[in-house]
Amino acid sequence: MKATRRTFISTVCAGAAAIMMCSPALAETIQINLADVLPDGNFMVQNAKRFADEVAKETKGEVVINIRAGGSLGFKGPEQMRAVRDGMVPMADILLSQQIGDEPLFGIEGVPFLVSSQADLKALHKFARPELEKIAAAKYNQKILYMVPSPGQYLFLKTKTDKLEGLKNIKIRGADKMTVDTVTSIGMAGVMIPFGELIPALASGRVDGVATSATTGVDAKFWEFMKYVYPTNHTWSTNMVNINLNTWKKIPANHQKTIEAIALRLEPEFWAVSANADVESLKKLTANGMEVAPVSPAMMADMRKQAAPLLDEYLKRAPAAAPLIKSYLDATGRK
Repeated sequence: MKATRRTFISTVCAGAAAIMMCSPALAETIQINLADVLPDGNFMVQNAKRFADEVAKETKGEVVINIRAGGSLGFKGPEQMRAVRDGMVPMADILLSQQIGDEPLFGIEGVPFLVSSQADLKALHKFARPELEKIAAAKYNQKILYMVPSPGQYLFLKTKTDKLEGLKNIKIRGADKMTVDTVTSIGMAGVMIPFGELIPALASGRVDGVATSATTGVDAKFWEFMKYVYPTNHTWSTNMVNINLNTWKKIPANHQKTIEAIALRLEPEFWAVSANADVESLKKLTANGMEVAPVSPAMMADMRKQAAPLLDEYLKRAPAAAPLIKSYLDATGRK
């Protein structure tokens, strides 16, 4: 008896249905975009890619984080935290100090000369990070997965001087309010400009200097605009990679634990990457013709003195920071 076309199709479909019923359901891949304003070659972006690779590997491809670098999703640095809060993007690499307009406590690391090394920053984080995590969750509907500091901070200028007076009225860019307030306090003319607008600002003469890290100096090829690098370490800043809590809750519990474990394991490595990036970036800057201008003890003392009132001003805006800073200073043996 010859099988008709209809019976053949019915038999095949029945067989396929039986196979599907007997086979375990295929897990659905969770795709998550991570917004980053930094360019693809920046070490923060490379850290995020490493994290994403580990997540994909250890969840067997069931959670995939797609890194969208260079501001390709359309958000500027100061907008990143609100974008995650509002669900416009599920994850982002966020510069903590750029969010102080929304939450003053996020500026705690940027108090002038409060933190001068990664060791200091770790000591401060012991007291501050639990509070930052609470605020991120309760007020901004997001979870901090890991935090990585920027490298040491410098002043990049066209002018060479060994006295504070030599910096007077120089127009200089800062990435956040505390940096702008700090450079203004020492007599410069601070302007807050996002990274995406930095190169046009330098090219047009809107600013004649930049207060930032050596890695940003390499990213923006500062040697095309400026000559001198002053190692001041006037403020500190940290990037945090956050995920929207609604997105987080959609991730199966076993994968949540895996992602948390990956973040905990990689964070110390990322801190080491940051320290190394500072050294290597400074080499690239000098190799391209920039000159490191050591800050004399007298000039540094003047900077600290001029910027000192900013601590009291900050504590008026962020009174919750006072006990955290006191605990940090006590723990590090400082007054």
